Amino acid sequence: MIVDYLQAALDVAHYEIIDDPEPYYGEVSALPGVYATGDTLEACRQSLSEVIEGWLIISLKKNLPIPTINGVTIEPYHQAAV
Repeated sequence: MIVDYLQAALDVAHYEIIDDPEPYYGEVSALPGVYATGDTLEACRQSLSEVIEGWLIISLKKNLPIPTINGVTIEPYHQAAV
């Protein structure tokens, strides 16, 4: 499920070339604050993948809402009270 979500997020990522030491920039607009840069498009995509993964971990840990992307969703785990 997490791998599917990560792939869906990368599929909707927007990339552009910027005037910077790392000229490739990528972001996933559906995920606030998720962006990365890289020397190459592939390096940017790899960095973006790591940022998405970190964003998911924090969101799940804090029980924050995770938007559906291209029909792929992650439901937070709710532990039953004992």
